[in-house]
Amino acid sequence: MRVLLAGGGTAGHTSPLLATAAVLRDGGATITCLGTPRGLEVTLIPQAGYPLELVPPVPLPRRPGKAMAQVPSRLRAAVRATHEVFDRVRPDVVVGFGGYVSVPAYLVARKRGVPLVVHEGNTKPGIANRLGARFTRHVATSFPDTELRHGRYVGLPIRAEIAHLDRATVRAEGRAHFGLDADRPTLLVTGGSQGARSINTAVSQASRDLADAGVQVLHAAGRVDEVVLDRRDGDPPYVVAPFVDRMDLAYGAADLIVCRSGANTVTEVAAVGLPAAFVPLPHGNGEQALNAHPVVQAGGGLLIDDAALSAAWIDNVVVPLVNDPARLSAMSAAASGIVRRDAAERLAAMVVEAAAP
Repeated sequence: MRVLLAGGGTAGHTSPLLATAAVLRDGGATITCLGTPRGLEVTLIPQAGYPLELVPPVPLPRRPGKAMAQVPSRLRAAVRATHEVFDRVRPDVVVGFGGYVSVPAYLVARKRGVPLVVHEGNTKPGIANRLGARFTRHVATSFPDTELRHGRYVGLPIRAEIAHLDRATVRAEGRAHFGLDADRPTLLVTGGSQGARSINTAVSQASRDLADAGVQVLHAAGRVDEVVLDRRDGDPPYVVAPFVDRMDLAYGAADLIVCRSGANTVTEVAAVGLPAAFVPLPHGNGEQALNAHPVVQAGGGLLIDDAALSAAWIDNVVVPLVNDPARLSAMSAAASGIVRRDAAERLAAMVVEAAAP
């Protein structure tokens, strides 16, 4: 079975693509990925060992203007390039994860009669997947309340090392890996693949409050220059890195995470039972707040608006929480029952079903 997987731009599209590709490849499928030259897929997909075909991006603006007027010509160019990819790859089935690159993939798959599977990562579907869902019955959603034509709840595919992670068993290894103390309360901070200035600023400005409370920090900042610390001799560790490539060990090391609420982040932290303080991205169509709601409503996380995030909030809310093992344990239990850990296997099964004669 030859499978063409379309998705990229952000980790929210690329991560579930890679998790699904791994299951399909283990099942004997031949995998090719479709992306654009401007996204994370240019790095992440070749690193994972999959061939990557590139087509021109087709941004889909939400408001009228010059960019909207350019969509038809850009789309025609992307569709032509995608036809050429289909000629080379000859896919038996196409899987789209949304984003710029999925629209031409959906249109060409429909034109050629190639079976199509659509996966929607967010609670609120994007434009590309609302289009793709009109062309197929094989539509998967990450969250049970997503309203999308033909949608079937399968969950969000996540990496096997996260899906099968037992945080307790890797805690000591994780803390040692990042140079953290073995027994201190530990806060993990991340703003996503590109970092987040508001999170970096608020947490770093609270560094003295965190230290006074005995809390150590692992901070994946994206831009390390945005993390300015007020350090004293003898303070608990505060480890700053541009990014963390062993998120399994980071999740294992942490007692609490402060993070954005992209679908991938929400799914991973809930799957491993890591209590979270979610700070939704303040722009877009509001999908990040919606993504976090099931976990927050179940008691597995907190939700704070980006505009309200401050050093004082970190001191008043995060510091007491990370030092409260009983409450953290209750939040962990609540979070871990929310999402499916086997979504990659479920989506791969849908792909096989769609490709069947």
